[in-house]
This record gives sequence, C-alpha cells and structure tokens, in this order.
Amino acid sequence: QVQLAESGGGLVQAGGSLRLSCGASGRISSINVMSWFRQAPGKEREFVGAITWNSGRTYYAASVKGRFTISKDNSNSAVYLQMNGLKSDDTAVYYCAADTSGALVAALVNSRTYEYWGQGTQVTVSS
Repeated sequence: QVQLAESGGGLVQAGGSLRLSCGASGRISSINVMSWFRQAPGKEREFVGAITWNSGRTYYAASVKGRFTISKDNSNSAVYLQMNGLKSDDTAVYYCAADTSGALVAALVNSRTYEYWGQGTQVTVSS
C-alpha cells in the first residue's frame, strides 16, 4: 500500500506561480512512477506530467510543457509540481498518483494505470 497526500494549492492570479507537493508513505520501494493529474469541473481527469521514481525522467502534457516542472526528493519521499505562467485554464483539482506496476510510458497518460491517488488539492487561477 502507498499513501499519498497533496498540499500547496490555493488561489493565484493569472501569470503567477504555485508549487504543489505530494508526500508518499507506505511501500515507497514499490513506486515506479509518480504523476500529476488534474480535473476541472465537468471535465475528465487529465494527465499533467510524470516522473520516474528512480531515474527522474520526466514527461509532460503538451498543455503544460515549458510552464510546469516536476521534481522529486527521494530522501523525503516527495514529488513536486512547480507551476509557472498560470492561466485560468489551469484551474482544477490537482491529484498526485503512483504507479507500482511498472507501466509502459504510453500508459502513463491514462488515469486507470495508477493504483494509488491522493485526495487532491484545489488550484484556482483568477484572470
């Protein structure tokens, strides 16, 4: 079992920045990939980006590439999402997720790939 907890959400003006954190506990050694997803009201959960737990390789959705950066701190079992140049379209509940099955890269954008999820943290960007 892996437990995840996000923090750092809030209200920010368009063009501003925010940093989300996701702390992991439990069977940390089983984690293959940690990812961030987001879900806006009335929309499906959307892939934001991912980072491999061991190598730190990152993957991003086209909509956030160049603005968002994912990083990790293995010593603290944490993953971070640095969001810069925020837009109103970025308003959503942001979730971190963990894959322990060794999913292929192509599957990382699919929310069904992930066994473990945090409770989510609200990000609101005002225009």
